[in-house]
Amino acid sequence: MGLHPKLAEVTDRIITRSHEARSGYLDRMARAADEGPRRAHLSCGNQAHAYAAMEGDKAALMADRAANIGIVTAYNDMLSAHQPFQTYPDKIKAAARAAGGTAQVAGGVPAMCDGVTQGQVGMELSLFSRDVIALATGVALSHNTFDAAMYLGVCDKIVPGLVIAAATFGYIPGIFVPAGPMVSGLPNDEKAKVRQQFAAGEVGRDKLMEAEMASYHGPGTCTFYGTANSNQMLMEFMGLHLPGASFVNPGTPLREALTERATEQALSITALGNDYRPVAQILDEKAFVNGIVGLMATGGSTNLVIHLPAMARAAGIILDIEDFNDLSSVTPLMAKVYPNGLADVNHFHAAGGLGYMIGELLEAGLLHPDTKTVAGDGLSLYTQEPKLKDGRLTWETGAGETLNDKILRPASDAFQTTGGLRELKGNVGRSVMKVSAVKPEHHVIEAPARVFHDQEDVKAAFKAGEFTEDTVVVVRFQGPAANGMPELHSLTPLLAVLLDRGLKVALVTDGRMSGASGKVPAAIHVSPEAAKGGPIAKLRDGDLVRVDAVAGTLEVLAPDFDARDLVTADLSANRYGTGREMFERFRQSCGLAADGAGVVV
Repeated sequence: MGLHPKLAEVTDRIITRSHEARSGYLDRMARAADEGPRRAHLSCGNQAHAYAAMEGDKAALMADRAANIGIVTAYNDMLSAHQPFQTYPDKIKAAARAAGGTAQVAGGVPAMCDGVTQGQVGMELSLFSRDVIALATGVALSHNTFDAAMYLGVCDKIVPGLVIAAATFGYIPGIFVPAGPMVSGLPNDEKAKVRQQFAAGEVGRDKLMEAEMASYHGPGTCTFYGTANSNQMLMEFMGLHLPGASFVNPGTPLREALTERATEQALSITALGNDYRPVAQILDEKAFVNGIVGLMATGGSTNLVIHLPAMARAAGIILDIEDFNDLSSVTPLMAKVYPNGLADVNHFHAAGGLGYMIGELLEAGLLHPDTKTVAGDGLSLYTQEPKLKDGRLTWETGAGETLNDKILRPASDAFQTTGGLRELKGNVGRSVMKVSAVKPEHHVIEAPARVFHDQEDVKAAFKAGEFTEDTVVVVRFQGPAANGMPELHSLTPLLAVLLDRGLKVALVTDGRMSGASGKVPAAIHVSPEAAKGGPIAKLRDGDLVRVDAVAGTLEVLAPDFDARDLVTADLSANRYGTGREMFERFRQSCGLAADGAGVVV
């Protein structure tokens, strides 16, 4: 089948919109590439400093004939997803030596966990950590001694930050190396049920802790399909992972073999060889369109609607919410992975996983087949499945049909004919809703507003029993300029309790929800935000609000709404404590959520 006309239309629109920025970016990358391998420009003194601690690799580095890989790692052992990276640098160095090259740890980047900071003050640093990661990666690669880079990162802001930097250093090749998901523990729906029981006062903290520890129990990413695993999907659809690398569990022989092969591939695609594949050529408009389609087909995290525009800007590409909405309108929802279903990512991978999905979407004309990837030319490479045969890593034709149609379905018989996301716009501003996890009967909510400026006040109102009628809960002054745009995921169990009581409830906010956002209809990322004069700052208690994911509208049904004055808020409490004082400049200079909320792009 040929390319779907909507896919072609959106791609052409992005190319036209991005022409000036993309042309300037490619010119910069071409000039940098023309200078040749990086180390050729270093003085003897520069090189002596860079190689002083490299022991047995000094001769190869000084000879300047073998490629040198810069490793950027997000390792820490506080994050289960990044703990496996502890051993990767030594394994990469050994694999590089065996292949005739060298590797050095160029630097580390911070990697915070939204699961730890959820509902806490530290969450106000979460979104901005993406830009810190990009800056830290820039510092790591600024030493200019690397012919390629390997990026070790998995979770929410880490991969987007690394991609922003990889695009900025787009004249060198880069491969993203995952660590894989933890093995399955307590099913995610059972964990969610205990959370709701705790919120309703039906079980104590001991039962809640028992459930949480049984769910998050070992090395690897959390097994639900949130932002971390959406990132891994994205790296395959955009051609920055090796095929089939995303969801192989940590510590397995296949995981180890994929890391070794990623090292060999990084060495083979530098400017020193015959298959030069810089990041600038891989991250083009078609790659970003493929990534958005993957997000819609899997029902992925709404956080990527913020991150993808920021990532794209680093490569001179301008994305808009309308691109996500239009691609969602023609992309079938092929997967049911928690919170959209009961399965976790291990079950999804076993059912055929990303390779099966990519094959189906290519056949349906919903992906660009002719993209460059780190593995070679053409996205069809990513329909293949890595396997170990007699200790040797090979790729074979992946699943030609779903192995569990309760988890994964063909494009022609999908769970929904459209994707997992909808743009909502109206007199409140522009927002998005993840509709894939919301029951159809909750896609349209019309109810009086209850307005809050702090998520803690919502929790207090819930505990006081104040929500007894249908309500649109408005939580404003939660955008990047106000307080760093924290996720409001801790409100989900409370609002879910209200839904279960038979109330019609929706959330409207200029903040974010987690990639694990579930059954509560939530119009999020409202832009412009209240702190920048957005009309959400005009809302009052009792205003009739219509949240309509069918028509794609978000409206206050009050005749005087447009004429009202904007409400202001005292945001001084957001400036201090838990490091927030250091991020004041970020809050002052960040962009709108609709544009990626960027500080460095």
